[in-house]
Formats: sequence, C-alpha cells, structure tokens
Amino acid sequence: MEVISRVAELRDRIPARRSTSVGFVPTMGYLHRGHLRLMEIAKAQNDVVVASIFVNPTQFGANEDFSTYPRDMERDRSLLESAGVDWLFAPDSADMYREKSQTYVDVPGIGAVLEGGIRPVYFRGVATVVTKLLNIVQPDRAYFGEKDYQQVILVRRMVEDLFLPVEIVGVPTVRDEDGVALSSRNVYLSAEERAAARRLPQALQLARKLIHSREMNSKALEMALRTYIAEEPLAHIDVVAVRDADTLEETIELPRRALVLLFVRFGRAQLLDHAVVESERQSPATR
Repeated sequence: MEVISRVAELRDRIPARRSTSVGFVPTMGYLHRGHLRLMEIAKAQNDVVVASIFVNPTQFGANEDFSTYPRDMERDRSLLESAGVDWLFAPDSADMYREKSQTYVDVPGIGAVLEGGIRPVYFRGVATVVTKLLNIVQPDRAYFGEKDYQQVILVRRMVEDLFLPVEIVGVPTVRDEDGVALSSRNVYLSAEERAAARRLPQALQLARKLIHSREMNSKALEMALRTYIAEEPLAHIDVVAVRDADTLEETIELPRRALVLLFVRFGRAQLLDHAVVESERQSPATR
C-alpha cells in the first residue's frame, strides 16, 4: 500500500488508473470493523481501492471534539494494508483548505434537519469535504456506512445535483455482539456508559415491533421511543425522529418505508443509530 499526503501527487497518479475501476472509502480514521467492511466491499467491486483519512475541521462545531477526536495513524495504516487497500490518501488541513479558500458546499434542505438541527455546521462541512475528495480521487464508486444514514442521503442528493460521475454505495451498519453500532466515538464510553448504550438498538427493536403492530402514527411512535430511551438515566436525547426513509420528510402517518433515527449522548459520546422499517400499509393519521 502506498501512502500519499499531497493533493497534487494523488491527482497526478489517478489518470494512470483510468483504465481500471476505482473504489473510494473516505474516513476520519481510528478505524473499526465497520470501516473494514467498507474496504472489503470496495475491494470486491473495484480493481483499485483508495482510502482516505482526514479529520475534517469544518464539520466540527465550536464546542465539539475536533482536537480530541481519536487518532492512531500507525494502527490505521496497518489495518488498511491488511485489508488490501492500494492507496491511502492522508492529507493535512492546510492542503485541503488552502489559505484563501472561501467555497463551501451546502445541501440546506437535508442538512438542516435531524442531526443537522443539533449540529448547524456539520453537514455543510461534510458536503464540502466529500466534494473535494471526490474531485481529487475521481472514483467510480464511493462507499459510506449507513450508520450515518442522513449523511448517505445528503451525499447522494449532492452527487445528483452537481452531476458528479460517481456511484454512492451505502453499506449496512456493523454492530457489536450486543447490538451497539460500531463507531470511532465508542472509545469515549466508560464501561457503565457502554452498557447503557445498548438502549439504542433495543429502542430500534421496539420501533420495529410497534410499526408492525400498525397501532401508532409517526408522532406517537416518536413519543413512545423517547419515553423508552429516557428510562436509561445515562442517555441524553438530542433526536428521536420517524421520517420517510427516502426523503427524510416528516409525515403524520407512518410512511411505507419508515426511518427511525436516534441521536443520543452518553457522556462525551454522541451516538447515532437508525433502522429502516417497511410496513405493508400506513397507520391511521390520528390515534
């Protein structure tokens, strides 16, 4: 595996690979089995795999964890090499955001709701850095974990709107044995908080049961899930939402494909989880 740290160097190398398919996996590092699953699928579907590690400063708010975000480049490099990644792109902030840089990419409809309502600059930062990376790497396919479901929807919308010639591939969430979604931020959890975090996959199981029972509309389901999660004293709820899984739009009736999105803090860790649940018919508008 070759490690490239400069934008210009990678852009010089990419044209030589145009006769082969290129898969791209953007990450912020501190890799876990979920990231390695992305690499595995990219490797199976492409001739060449490029991974990036870049902790993007523009997606962190003023009081968020940019300076303390977990980093371990040597460990990550070893994992990527073992996974068969061909190139690791590891730029620095000064190269990705040059001194006179003024341009941002925004997807305001999708980026301002749910997690974006709690983290106002987050999705503008995501859209901007993903656009930069796609323009640098020029992959045929790019791979994103569906744990960050809203991010996947936003990136797909952005790619379609800007006519970017890349296929966005969403990969299902990878979980630990107890059901908790893998996340780099899980390292922040104490043993007690890690046990409490099981409340999230349990809430999603409850959501599936209630949706299939067809006895609640979207708002009643949100209230039931909030009550259930709040029974865990270490859980601090930011978002519990039931939306249309394809558009993220609010509906009173349960949509045919319902997204249940959870954004909950346990100590320092902001954890995301979700489920997409298909129902045969919609629930009554008022219950």
